[in-house]
Amino acid sequence: MTTGGIMAVHGRLIARSDDDIPVRTPRVPAREAAERELSDPRYHQHDPNPIQRALDWLWDRVDALFHTAAGTTPGGWIGLLAIAACVLLLIVALRLRLGAVRRTPTTSGALFADAPRTAAEHRAAAARHAAEGRWSQAIQDRMRALVLALEERALLTPGPGRTADESATEAGRVLPAHADRLRTAARTFDDVTYGGRPGTERAYALLTSLDNDLQQAKPDLANTLTGSHG
Repeated sequence: MTTGGIMAVHGRLIARSDDDIPVRTPRVPAREAAERELSDPRYHQHDPNPIQRALDWLWDRVDALFHTAAGTTPGGWIGLLAIAACVLLLIVALRLRLGAVRRTPTTSGALFADAPRTAAEHRAAAARHAAEGRWSQAIQDRMRALVLALEERALLTPGPGRTADESATEAGRVLPAHADRLRTAARTFDDVTYGGRPGTERAYALLTSLDNDLQQAKPDLANTLTGSHG
């Protein structure tokens, strides 16, 4: 309520006699009269709305919180700002570090990530995935079947932690006629497993054809011996 409103109420509550001696109203009737007068809408037309009052209350609480923190922090406001700056730098450093981790290529992951299975079991799993249109999973299992089949024939040395690229490189030395297709198969496996690319029916068909051909392929023993001595 404005000062003018208060003065108006005050003027209404104090009457003056002809000889300028104030005539005071008893306390209880005066209070009731003031309450009636103050309830007049014209005294509240400039009051803040409920949202503004809520914002004012919130700002007062935040301001009090900061003043309390500044009072209990060594160095006052300077110490509080220094702590806030350190926290901000820590958040930025963590964000940059986590972002770098996510961007790290993962194409060197191991070919086999689950419990050991046979080549036949991986081929059966690949066929089930292909029948249901899950080409990425079908490609993964077919590539694993291909590598395991070469290990079962002793053309590759068993290596649980070996990557698809390493398997393709080693197999290409034993079966040089299929080296290019083996490298392509390894890239396809890496793309769907670690690169986020969806598998396709055509890619699965090419990998299946390579697996079938390798089952009949004869190793180049001379090239293998030359590679081992090199």
